[in-house]
Amino acid sequence: MEAATAPEVASGSTLKGKETSPADAEGPPASPRQEAGSPILQLLSPVEEHPKILLPRALRQTYIRKVGDTVNLLIPFQGKPKPRATWTHDGCALDASRVSVRNGERDSILFIREAQRADSGRYQLSVRLGELEATASFDILVIERPGPPQSIKLVDVWGSSATLEWTPPQDTGNAALLGYTVQKADTKSGLWFTVLEHYHRTSFTVSDLIVGNSYTFRVFAENQCGLSETAPITAELAHIQKAVLIRKMEGFAQRDFSEAPKFTQPLADCTTVTGYDTQLFCCVRASPKPKIIWLKNKVDIQGNPKYRALTHLGICSLEIRKPGPFDGGIYTCKAVNPLGEASVDCRVDVKGKGRTHTLSPQLENPGAQPQPAWRRPWMASPSGALATGHRHPQDVSEEPILLSSVLFLSNTIL
Repeated sequence: MEAATAPEVASGSTLKGKETSPADAEGPPASPRQEAGSPILQLLSPVEEHPKILLPRALRQTYIRKVGDTVNLLIPFQGKPKPRATWTHDGCALDASRVSVRNGERDSILFIREAQRADSGRYQLSVRLGELEATASFDILVIERPGPPQSIKLVDVWGSSATLEWTPPQDTGNAALLGYTVQKADTKSGLWFTVLEHYHRTSFTVSDLIVGNSYTFRVFAENQCGLSETAPITAELAHIQKAVLIRKMEGFAQRDFSEAPKFTQPLADCTTVTGYDTQLFCCVRASPKPKIIWLKNKVDIQGNPKYRALTHLGICSLEIRKPGPFDGGIYTCKAVNPLGEASVDCRVDVKGKGRTHTLSPQLENPGAQPQPAWRRPWMASPSGALATGHRHPQDVSEEPILLSSVLFLSNTIL
């Protein structure tokens, strides 16, 4: 009898036999070392469920872990009776010193305590049940930080910009590079600032540097695991110097502002009252600054405490403090400098205050008894004389009294 083929077993056949002789069939079962030509009928366990691997969705793409991480993968499968599960790494058997495998009734577990880059590769799980077999494979990638770029150098410095060049790192960390990160630091503060991130080229021009500072630069490599632990630094400093501007001054004739004194606003004549302060003003223009001299009736009054002279921005003023009758006259302002002199005059008149006249006692008190004419003091003059028929000449000149008023008052009293 011929043995059942694999398709027949898969379709539900549970018997698999070989050609045997009748004598062997009555005897005890043949040993494993029995000759192949001895005919005997062997019974096999029935296949209730075909083998099948249920690969998790996370393993349908590359499974990435960092160096030092733990790898613990559980792969469920089907098959009844219990199939035999085997693992391979890149077509070879697993290293039992690094990788542990536990096979259960319905799953198989792959365990790596501390993953290393050597653990990267294609792993394959095979589940065999008799002549039936199911396989599943997936990729594991163990990565780490890349190495630093090499031979960074400062190519050129001009204006407020500097050009850098570098070479890629020798070790990319078992992963593709995502770019480079460029940083700068000035020698004054020593602090590093990021200029550019995720840059893919190996040359870059740093711009907008501060004039007068000196800079150093460094470049990090970056992959999926992060930035490189170290970064090379430029050996030379980038000195950002101030631009030298040469300006040619055109010759021109210096203007001479020297000028002899000239009064732009003269003194004005004024009249004042005795006891009230008075000020005189005028304006003068001259270069160099002139000396101002005040005169009264052609007599210098500089240093006299009764007068106060001020000069500010070409405005000249003279204050006459509480003028009296003798302070009237001709006042002169004179300006003198090395180029010449000039003067202006004005007249100041001082008037006396008016006098107050008092009434007679009869007008103040009408009920009083009349007195004889020779005893009636009609009005007292400031000089002390009575205002009767005879008056002091000064009183007449200073305080004239109308005759009609005197006669009217006399007739009223009599």
